[in-house]
Amino acid sequence: MNSNSALGNILLIDDNPKLIRDVLPMYGYHTESAVDGVQGLEFLEKNYKNIDLVLLDIMMPKMDGWETLKKIRENKNFNTIPVIMLTAVDEDYKQISGLKIGADDYIIKPFVLPNLLARIEALIRRSNWNKDKKTINTVSAKTSENIAKLTQRELEILKMVSAGATNADIAEKLFVKEVTIKTHLNSIYKKLNVENRVQAVLLAIETDIIKN
Repeated sequence: MNSNSALGNILLIDDNPKLIRDVLPMYGYHTESAVDGVQGLEFLEKNYKNIDLVLLDIMMPKMDGWETLKKIRENKNFNTIPVIMLTAVDEDYKQISGLKIGADDYIIKPFVLPNLLARIEALIRRSNWNKDKKTINTVSAKTSENIAKLTQRELEILKMVSAGATNADIAEKLFVKEVTIKTHLNSIYKKLNVENRVQAVLLAIETDIIKN
């Protein structure tokens, strides 16, 4: 792997990797690719020390992204490598299930390049911070302050969202209108400085509000 000068070494596990594989080197990333989960896991077994991040497609032959993600998180040699899931299906409940398995983020296909690059950079940076003993298992003061801003009702709703409940499900359980739940969620997003429910759940998992 000739990657000493790269911004990061990325393993792309995707049965149709050409677009991302061709683009990332233009922005300073070294890429390796595998066409399915089996091949990707075999590559990680041999080269995990040189991989900074995995881009993992969900729909693949032999072994899909969900099963591959489980195998990555079960392997003590490389279970801390950040994983971004690539999916053509924009369904919150599936993404939240993936977060609980151990996904670090999601990119919806077709992706917007600046968004993909920003998420890759953020995850690699966070992973590098976590390699420093001073930052392992710590949460930034900023994040803690944001979490503290949530009301008890907002925390309750966030936990229900993390369990895969829809807005209608939550409204029915709390005996309120669905528009009220949407208002609470918008407040949660604003306080946590996130854009959607998946990002909110990810932040909650990272801060142990919701157990992974």
